Amino acid sequence: MELIEIVDRKCCAVNFRASTKDDALKKISELASRSPLMEKIDSEYLFKLLKERETQGSTGFGDGIAMPHARIEGMEKFLVCIITSSKGVEFDSLDNKKVKLIFVILGPAESVHDHLKILATISRTLGSSPAVRNEMMKSLTNTSLYEAFIRHSRAHTESSAKTKKMKLLYVVLYIEDFLYDILEFFIEMGIDGTTIIESSGMGEYISNVPMFAEFIGFMKENKNRSKTLMTLVPEDKLDDIIEGIEEITGDLDKKQGAMIIVTDISYFKGTMKMM
Repeated sequence: MELIEIVDRKCCAVNFRASTKDDALKKISELASRSPLMEKIDSEYLFKLLKERETQGSTGFGDGIAMPHARIEGMEKFLVCIITSSKGVEFDSLDNKKVKLIFVILGPAESVHDHLKILATISRTLGSSPAVRNEMMKSLTNTSLYEAFIRHSRAHTESSAKTKKMKLLYVVLYIEDFLYDILEFFIEMGIDGTTIIESSGMGEYISNVPMFAEFIGFMKENKNRSKTLMTLVPEDKLDDIIEGIEEITGDLDKKQGAMIIVTDISYFKGTMKMM
């Protein structure tokens, strides 16, 4: 699914203004209602869904960007709306800054994988070059905003569509707090398929040996429980991915609690993408 198929130019808007977050969500709902895909979905109902999603955590991710989204029962296809606001909108963002660029993602309730893939594709397109965001923010009309984003998204898709050599990456985590941050980072990097294996270190078994049981307390703690993430990554992105993981875990040459292993692949077939 390409972004050009789901971004509706009728649902793109420049110079967006809203006095509060609720006001923004209401106006976003009204904007989305311009699409034929939303003709059976009331804007008030959409506002309710968007507001409910925000109670789970703000979709104002920081750096002036928000991606409010909703999974809608009965909706058959995805819809993406794009909005810019030169003055900014209060959105309870994680960095407490006003939002100036908003992507609205609406889609079928059951299409979780596609929803995440769209979110990741938008993130990668925005991150591909500072010129993407700059051109979008300078757009004076709804049409030029639409065209700016689609042009950059196509260029990014074409450059990433080439056959890539892959590596098998393992990340062993003994500190569970790292898990969700790493998964979020994977999605941002376009890795939308990861297998997570519940595992444990040798301490759990050593502690059952009488010689060690007295002074190894692993059985009474969860420190020796681990999660092993296994995923395929493009070789040309490997260094960036490892660097991103270590921004979460700390320098793994100096820190404990995690380990990265990378191996070559002679053959693979199939996918680990979420169904």
